[in-house]
Amino acid sequence: MADAYPSTPVDVGSIATKHRTICSAIPHPDSVEVVETLRRAEPLCMEGQPPIVWERAEGTSIYDGYGNRWIDFTSGVLITNAGHAPGAVVDAVVTAARAPLLTSYCFPHRLRAELTTMLQRCAPRDDDKVMLLSTGSEAIELALKLCREHHRTEHPGRRAVFVTFDNAFHGRTLGSQQAGGIPGLKQWIGYRDDHFAQVPYPDPVRGAPKYLRFDAFVGHLRDQGVAPEDVCGVMTETYQGGDSCFAPVDYMQSLRRWCDEYGIVLVMDEVQAGFGRTGRFWGFEHYGIEADLIVCGKGISGSLPLSAVIGRRALMDQFPPGSMTSTHSGNPLCCAAAIESLKIILDDELTERAARVGRIMQDAAHHIAERFSDCIAARQGRGMVASLLCVSSASGEPDPKLAWEVVGRAVQTGVMLFAPVGYGGSSVKISPPLTIDEEALREGMEVVEEAFAHVLAQRKGTMTSA
Repeated sequence: MADAYPSTPVDVGSIATKHRTICSAIPHPDSVEVVETLRRAEPLCMEGQPPIVWERAEGTSIYDGYGNRWIDFTSGVLITNAGHAPGAVVDAVVTAARAPLLTSYCFPHRLRAELTTMLQRCAPRDDDKVMLLSTGSEAIELALKLCREHHRTEHPGRRAVFVTFDNAFHGRTLGSQQAGGIPGLKQWIGYRDDHFAQVPYPDPVRGAPKYLRFDAFVGHLRDQGVAPEDVCGVMTETYQGGDSCFAPVDYMQSLRRWCDEYGIVLVMDEVQAGFGRTGRFWGFEHYGIEADLIVCGKGISGSLPLSAVIGRRALMDQFPPGSMTSTHSGNPLCCAAAIESLKIILDDELTERAARVGRIMQDAAHHIAERFSDCIAARQGRGMVASLLCVSSASGEPDPKLAWEVVGRAVQTGVMLFAPVGYGGSSVKISPPLTIDEEALREGMEVVEEAFAHVLAQRKGTMTSA
């Protein structure tokens, strides 16, 4: 839904459990002025999330300033893989700030060297190189640039087409939205760039069965007049973020072989999937393939703005010194946070934990989908990310209003979710920190189930009274 959640406080009664506290109307009446101030000062596009004024976040809990506490099922927006504000991360940022070293442009500093070396050790190949940036969109733009330059030198004179998938989301900047596969997000551009091509995503739930075969990929490119020699790169989200949808393994392995056959760069967008989220350190490991370029962010630092492109040395070294830089590349505070967050993920084996505890979450999500099967088309996801796809029981079409109301109810009763996403804005997405306590996870999933039951009962009551 494009609507903003109302800021009018709603009294849902008191809730007091080990993991949730609701002791006022939601949002708290005294917090409404902050919401309204932002609505007056910021553009309309910044609205849309439940109107809870976050005061602090620790571990897997979100707090407002009035005694209310939520189980976090957002991880910010799949950022806090290692939990909110771990002590080691906070201490590292404070130490870096007190050094004091707040910025250094591209001048060397110790923290940047430490972080890039850590990421290099996590890369598919020992000699992969790492470039640090600020946001996922910026990293996508760099991957585009590297693919185009590689193609320009390997196939001079041929057009360079960058191939992505329908319904994909890769960012908000011009290049990343050209690469995206959501037409509504590209209307502002005002023209179609034929150096970008989209093909159907092999979605096992919402896609046509023929799209699950790799020959559909080749056929759609052929139908668009795109020869393999014209393709500079292929990029896909490891799972399509909105619906947490993974492609079939054999499809991805065929894609890898096809890229190898024609010397095409395969880019895996791991901005959401990386750093243990899916039960593998890199989500594409589920497919048994390697990426030529990895685009990552969000969980890389667990907090501060940081992203990276990691990839084959020959691709990363195409541009000479000083010709491909970023103002805040490897900001010291961001590097400090990322180093400690990565240590937690690796030392505490959070990837393995996401696989193990994630089974509890996936089973609970499957149970919810089964219970409300007439209005939930499917549960998709792996590890610590899942999406419940809401549809109309009458038509089977996406039901964004149901998803919107479920999210609103869950937030009112102590589980923090972000606004619905995915196809038609109809997916309730669940993505807690990888550190979440099993008891808190089970309780949170019960709240989501209760939210569906509450909203559907209200709908039935409205229909009955009518």
